Amino acid sequence: MQSLLVIDDEASIRKAFERAFSSDTTTVLSAKNAADGEAVFADAKPDVVVIDLSLPDTSGLECFKRLREIDPRVPVIFITGHGTVESAIEATKLGAYDYLFKPLELSEIRALLDKAFNLSRMVRVQPLLADEEDTVADAIVGRCNAMKEVYKAIGRVASQNLTVLLLGESGTGKEVVAQAIYHHSSRASGPFQAINCAAIPDTLLESEIFGHEKGAFTDAQRQRIGKLEQADKGTLFLDEVGDMSPLTQAKLLRVLQDQTFERVGSNTSIKVDARIIAATNHDLKQLVSEGLFRSDLYFRLSVVTIHLPPLRERGDDLRVLSEYFLRKYSNEFGKDIRSLAPETLELLQQYHWPGNVRELESVMKQSLLTARGNVLLPEFVPTLSDQSTYFSGNRNDGEFLTESFVADRLEQGSENLHAEAIARAESQLFRQVLKHTAGNQLRAATILGISRVTLRSKLKSLGIDASDFA
Repeated sequence: MQSLLVIDDEASIRKAFERAFSSDTTTVLSAKNAADGEAVFADAKPDVVVIDLSLPDTSGLECFKRLREIDPRVPVIFITGHGTVESAIEATKLGAYDYLFKPLELSEIRALLDKAFNLSRMVRVQPLLADEEDTVADAIVGRCNAMKEVYKAIGRVASQNLTVLLLGESGTGKEVVAQAIYHHSSRASGPFQAINCAAIPDTLLESEIFGHEKGAFTDAQRQRIGKLEQADKGTLFLDEVGDMSPLTQAKLLRVLQDQTFERVGSNTSIKVDARIIAATNHDLKQLVSEGLFRSDLYFRLSVVTIHLPPLRERGDDLRVLSEYFLRKYSNEFGKDIRSLAPETLELLQQYHWPGNVRELESVMKQSLLTARGNVLLPEFVPTLSDQSTYFSGNRNDGEFLTESFVADRLEQGSENLHAEAIARAESQLFRQVLKHTAGNQLRAATILGISRVTLRSKLKSLGIDASDFA
């Protein structure tokens, strides 16, 4: 269970966090001053901390410095008023995760906490190789020859201060491999920052990585410290690096060449010592040939390349992974299922697994919802062909979400309904836009406000061929 510590002298703020975020998976701890907060931090070892910059017994900044002496890896988010903006920026330079401005917006807090909890897990939990009976929280599971090569590569490169490029389809485990490299490196005691380049609009990605100065663009009302600067003396993980815009690619190339960069809107060079681990599900060589990715950046990133195999090419690992997920989630679902019936394994082996290990994990969790007994039978497994149809968006009921679609997925015990709904909506949106542009992907990307690389990736994951609309 993950835990959140809120240090704030306002009882209403502490209660608001408890009401909003206490759940079966999250414990909310609180303290009304810095002294109490430091005591709870040392005793409970929370995953994420929220601190008000104005505390009754000392400043939030001083409290933050003392917390970092206890454990510098815990993400800390500051709550600040307009009068303490400079202190919040100073805290970010010293390693704070981010800061929020009063009055607080629940949606903004929730999104930031989700990212902070994920980062905390990556920084504090070292991925391990799981044995037959293990249920390690973050494990690298698999015994096929391709995965053995991955393990060897991690061992060879982790201790070296080299840039690493992780290649593989979505859901193959690139994030866990990046996490393992970090934990086995000499930088394991330093900061770790992660950015999903595909999840951030092109216009904001440059600022997210490199930071910006006040007035650099319309909404830049104050200075912001980027993730690269926060990763100084540590590691920066750039997921989906193939989705970067040409301008951001150029700035990243400079970092790899001489370890310097400039914040957006600044002419002052900043020196940084950060190891870059990049990952992508794109064929970067193909993107280079199409002029969508810089060849010099590709060569700089691929000093060491580790390829993660898709699940369909991992042989008996499908069984090993399925049983691992059954063991991992059995207690959570109140079941005692540890193995697969031969017919169930045969059913799983017939499926293509476009979502790879991540999709298999979701299917095993759905299966446990309806399963009975000690062995997973085929009738407990959701219909994989129907599930793939939802992801490919081949159904067309005239609107993004129909009541029948939601009802059907609820009946099937879906635990990934948000992603399925988004995929369905995106499929209809992209099809309509491609029809409007007669299959012209460049125009479609411009209309959608995304990069052409991102569009290509989306179309591939949704099973849409742009040439069908030409």
